[in-house]
Amino acid sequence: MTAERKTLVIMGPTASGKTALAIAAARKFDGEIISADSMQVYRGLDIGTAKPTAEEQQAIPHHLIDILDISESLEVFTFVRLAEEKMAEIRSRGRLPIVAGGTGFYLRALLYGLDPLPAAPGLRAELDRKYDHEEGEKLLIEFMRENDPLDLERCILNRRKLIRACEVFLLTGTSITELQTLKQPELRFPVAAFKLDWDRGELRTRIEMRTRQMLAEGWIEEAKRMIAAGVLTSPTARQVLGYRHINDYLAGKYDYEQLVEHIATSTWQLARRQRTWFRNQHPEAESLSMPQESDLLLSQIAGKL
Repeated sequence: MTAERKTLVIMGPTASGKTALAIAAARKFDGEIISADSMQVYRGLDIGTAKPTAEEQQAIPHHLIDILDISESLEVFTFVRLAEEKMAEIRSRGRLPIVAGGTGFYLRALLYGLDPLPAAPGLRAELDRKYDHEEGEKLLIEFMRENDPLDLERCILNRRKLIRACEVFLLTGTSITELQTLKQPELRFPVAAFKLDWDRGELRTRIEMRTRQMLAEGWIEEAKRMIAAGVLTSPTARQVLGYRHINDYLAGKYDYEQLVEHIATSTWQLARRQRTWFRNQHPEAESLSMPQESDLLLSQIAGKL
């Protein structure tokens, strides 16, 4: 009986170079890429989510990109099911599955399984009524800041996740973060996992440079279209970074340089949370110090496949 082949997993904070490395690895190791990015699933959010270009997607097969309209939502268990299906399809073609992305919650669930956390539909319905709107969100943040600051920090940009964390806290008296770290689960299948590590200052500089590049490539025009289509009021896609800032810029609330600053700062805050998540939640991932030449990175990866 032959051992199951490893799946290559490339993770890291936003703007760390995951897409470029995944594409290089796909070329080197005859692979196909499965996106683990909660916003790249949405059609129309192209520049703002730094999707691989049409040319890159044509050259290397990519999966779980552009599969939903912004009116739809993608729950983590659905992502896991879809990713597993794509992994099996890729293996059936004799190719290497490469999972690449920065949505740590999705990656954790795929690699280790969904955490068995308690739920109470009646309580959740009550919490949704109380907190799932703009004014309610402020009250929810106040409650979580006093009672569950760990989950507040982890979920503050996602109201739905924050309500779920509140539900678990009320049922258990413990944060989801603490419950998930009580016992380190085992990997569900063999992986060669890597996380891209940058110096904080260098990463922040990259984020600002990428923000300027994305704006120059037409992000404002894309945002106009998607705002008109309802992205800022959609169930899940409204969490996407930058589009709300662009809406404020278009409304005259600040000038272009302030727009760059606001987007870059919000993106850096996300990157900091991602760095913390990958450090604490993914012990299987080997660190790749960045920047490095692609050939050197690929040689390190080859040694683990």
